[in-house]
Amino acid sequence: MYTCLAMKKLLTNLNFQVITGIILGISVGFCFPSFGPTAKLISDTFIRLITLLIAPIIFFTIVLGIAGMSDIKKVGRVGGKSLLYFEIVSTCALIIGLIVANVLRPGDGFVSKIAADASKVAVYQKAAANMHWVDFIIHIVPTSIFDAFAQNNVLQILFFAILFGFALTRMGEEGQSVIGLFDKLSKVFFNIMRMVMRVAPIGAFGGMAYTISSYGIKTLQPLALLMASVYVTSIFFIFGVLHLICYLYKFSFWKYLKFIKAEILIVWGTSSSESVLPAMMHKMEEFGCSKSVVGLVIPAGYSFNLDGTTIYLSMSVIFLAQVFHIPLTLLQQITIIGILMITSKGAAGVTGSGFIILASTLAAIKIIPAEGVAILLGVDRFMSEARAITNMIGNGIATIVIAKSEHEFSPPVQPLLNGKALMNAPKK
Repeated sequence: MYTCLAMKKLLTNLNFQVITGIILGISVGFCFPSFGPTAKLISDTFIRLITLLIAPIIFFTIVLGIAGMSDIKKVGRVGGKSLLYFEIVSTCALIIGLIVANVLRPGDGFVSKIAADASKVAVYQKAAANMHWVDFIIHIVPTSIFDAFAQNNVLQILFFAILFGFALTRMGEEGQSVIGLFDKLSKVFFNIMRMVMRVAPIGAFGGMAYTISSYGIKTLQPLALLMASVYVTSIFFIFGVLHLICYLYKFSFWKYLKFIKAEILIVWGTSSSESVLPAMMHKMEEFGCSKSVVGLVIPAGYSFNLDGTTIYLSMSVIFLAQVFHIPLTLLQQITIIGILMITSKGAAGVTGSGFIILASTLAAIKIIPAEGVAILLGVDRFMSEARAITNMIGNGIATIVIAKSEHEFSPPVQPLLNGKALMNAPKK
């Protein structure tokens, strides 16, 4: 009887189901390459389900967070602290990426075959040619609120939600009925999110099956050192830099990772940090962060706190310079850091972001052939998993740091088990 109950509990555990989906996806992708298109359809459908919920959840969370703040000045203070934190940590990620790429030199001895993939790169080059960081900043302000929601533009939704939240607070008692309605609608969307997350194992299965069936395991061999460098750097950043930040702010890094382990597995399977954006907002509240801080920091972090993406971009530029035997001086590398600090901010809201941002940066510095991006096409999918996981973990830690700095962090009274907060104490 006890064995049956334990088995049932294991089989119904989301973490176990996601791991099983990933293992099955790798096996099916390797044994049945023709399954690739179907697997891509499964993965894309799951991500679309999550994307469906991102806009309303971000909007309601931010509006309710601002409306619940008695001190409006705190909104600006939280936003300022967040941007400063994002910039400092992202700079650390860029510098670490450049150091590792220069020490390991993954591009030495690589024989490029750009011509075969030139047609594929043309799409990204065209997108990069039309992308300018000034335009990106201007487009933070939406021309239409409907366009912002229709396109799931996180920054534009964030901008509108902040304006809406401030306007709602100015209404005083008259705005309470709107706040009550939004609170109920927010709970509806979070319930939908919980329903969607139950099919996460299927999404993870499709993502892994598509990756293996499309690119195969052998295609990784020529770029294995670059991949290893990106993963080693990401691991060092997570367990070194982010762990140190947790230590300095006096909260357990390991308890945090244990609490979001299901989200880490989902991101690993889908290669998309957006697939857990609503879940991370909910989890950070359960972990002890106030709703108002979560509503401001998490959505902003998805556009401004892209630690994994910045590591990938910095290492990829150095890798391509090594491939084409182009020596970069310290001044040129510092210039690259400055450019990447700007261009990487738009990575979250652009389709094919990794290639577009990289091609845009190469076009700006004009010292590395932009067509070299073709070299990375075959393994970008694999490296995107490291990017997405690092981005997601970093955004959660940023939220806790800002919450603690604002004295808006109330840790659970009882231990966190199975990804659930067993606390009833209200947040400050």
